[in-house]
Amino acid sequence: MKVMILAAGRGERMRPLTDSTPKPLLQVGGECLIDFHLKRLAATGLTDIVINLAHLGAKIEQHVGDGSGYGLRVRYSREGVKGLETGGGIAHALPLLGPGPFMVVNGDVYTDYDFGKLSDKRLAEQDLAHLVMVDNPVQHPEGDFVLDKGRIHDASGQGNVQLTYSGIGLYRAGLVAGQTSPAFPLAPLLRNAMRAGRVAGEHHAGEWQDIGTPERLAELDRSLRAASG
Repeated sequence: MKVMILAAGRGERMRPLTDSTPKPLLQVGGECLIDFHLKRLAATGLTDIVINLAHLGAKIEQHVGDGSGYGLRVRYSREGVKGLETGGGIAHALPLLGPGPFMVVNGDVYTDYDFGKLSDKRLAEQDLAHLVMVDNPVQHPEGDFVLDKGRIHDASGQGNVQLTYSGIGLYRAGLVAGQTSPAFPLAPLLRNAMRAGRVAGEHHAGEWQDIGTPERLAELDRSLRAASG
C-alpha cells in the first residue's frame, strides 16, 4: 500500500518558526516531526511513500532525499509555492499514488498509532474512506465527526458526541477525483461521502497530538526529552 504524507502546509499558526523551516522539519525530542512518521512506516513494512511539497519544500526534499536512508522509496508531489490545500494536494498526487486505496498521514501530528494495522484494513466496496478518530484534545473540544458502530457521520449540531479526526486515514481516489479547481479542501468531500454512507472509521485511544502551535511543539519536546532521560 502506498502512503502519502501531507507536508505542504504553510504552518501559519507556527510562525515565526515556519518562516524559515517547514513544519515537518521542526524538531521534538531531537528529531524532525516527519522522521517519526518515516521510521514508523518503515518499521511496519510500508515503504512506498509520497510526500507533497509547497512552502520551503526543497528543504524537506533535501532532508529526506530518496528515502533510502530510512529504508523507504520516497517520491514527491510538487505543488508550487502556495500549495493546493488538503484535497487538491491529494488529487494532484494521484498519478503517484495509483488506482488502489492509499493511506494519508498528516505530517504535523505525533502518534503511536500502528500504521500496519491500518494497512491491513480493506475498504468496503462502497466506501471512499476509513478514518482514524481520536479523543478530542483540549484545543478542539467540540470534535469533528461521530463514530458509531464502525461508521462515521457528519452530525454536527445535533447533540451527538463527536471525536476528532486524527489526520490518518485510508482513501480511494474517487473521493477527490474530478474536481474542477486544482486547490480545494478535503473536509466538504468527506462530509458529502458521510451523508452518502460511504465513510468507515475506528477509534485510536493511544498517543496522539496535533502539533499546531509553538506552545504545543515545546510541550511535546519537553515530554519526549523527559521520557528519554
